[in-house]
Amino acid sequence: MRFFSKPKTESEPFFKLVYPNQAIIHKVCNLYSNTKADREDLFQEILIQLWRTFPSYKSEAKFSTWMYRVCLNTAISGIRKEKRKPIFSFLETEKELSVPEDLSFITENEQVAELYKAINQLSDVEKAIILLYIEENSYEEIAQIMGITVTNVGAKISRIKLKLEQIVKQNQEI
Repeated sequence: MRFFSKPKTESEPFFKLVYPNQAIIHKVCNLYSNTKADREDLFQEILIQLWRTFPSYKSEAKFSTWMYRVCLNTAISGIRKEKRKPIFSFLETEKELSVPEDLSFITENEQVAELYKAINQLSDVEKAIILLYIEENSYEEIAQIMGITVTNVGAKISRIKLKLEQIVKQNQEI
């Protein structure tokens, strides 16, 4: 999955706004997709949704706030659609069940890895809220993106933090 290139014409308002904010798309894709192919598919779907809904963008709000909202809604609605489909999987070999010998994929910062492992166990909405919180968005921005009140954001973040602590403790006990 690559960043798309800078627009050739500065007159394209869509590309002019999306290009500097495309890291938002990548963050959402990485959080809501497990494989490279899924990330690429979600990236394309998000770009399509951004393009379709761009005429509805009102410049009263920050563009990144609007963009987060579209990206998260696209990712979450895509997951809901996938959950409705039956899942069939066949194991080809015993190798798929074995523990890998090369553990070089483990990140240097194990605490960050544990946190992201715990975040992946949250609900889709909780993932979205904590992603926005980690990205240092204000409670007001999170409320606007998620379509909830600022008070509700504070309460949800407190509950999510407690839930993450419990998940990390459970994972460490295993």
